[in-house]
Amino acid sequence: MIRAVVFDVGECLVDETREYGTWADWLGVPRHTFAAMFGAVIAQGRDYREVFQPFKPGFDLTAEREARAEAGKPEHFDEGDLYPDVRPALANLRADGLWLGIAGNQTVRAGGILRGLFTDDVDLIGTSDDWGASKPDPEFFVRVAEVVPFAAEEILYVGDRVDNDLRPAVAAGMPTALIRRGPWGTIQWDTEEAKKLPTFRVDSLLELPALISDVNSRER
Repeated sequence: MIRAVVFDVGECLVDETREYGTWADWLGVPRHTFAAMFGAVIAQGRDYREVFQPFKPGFDLTAEREARAEAGKPEHFDEGDLYPDVRPALANLRADGLWLGIAGNQTVRAGGILRGLFTDDVDLIGTSDDWGASKPDPEFFVRVAEVVPFAAEEILYVGDRVDNDLRPAVAAGMPTALIRRGPWGTIQWDTEEAKKLPTFRVDSLLELPALISDVNSRER
């Protein structure tokens, strides 16, 4: 049975359109140019951090985040950046008695923002900076399994990426859900791995309660 649901952050709960737009602004390049390069890098299966290099060779993401903060332009997202299905989906899953968590590759600052946004909605918020391990490192999912009070096979991990989210979660023994949105979810959706690997494939988080209920009713 599925007793817990843990969500990725970027392009699962949070629409990162505005954030990546601010990176284009920071680099001084047109937003559509940055977005086109971003899509090309993802389609080629490369690390998203390579997107920055053509615009600023030697770009260091950590150092640039610090520079942005010092310039009064830190990374930021708020209620307006949440996908519209997030709040009702969490409420429905909570009403069904499921344990809920959020765990993604996020900074300490982003973790603080998440805790402010989801104070009463979830049981746990964990970030890669908190744990010293980033997806797709298997250690990240070891940490997830340690903090969730259920067995790995009872934890549904929900994400938008096959490579960073589904593949390592499945290797850790977890069922998974792939959501089709954002650049990765859209580009990877029709790959063979995206069709075969996840337990569920959804276009909205609102589909999850019924899917989970169906699985759990068959396991009783």
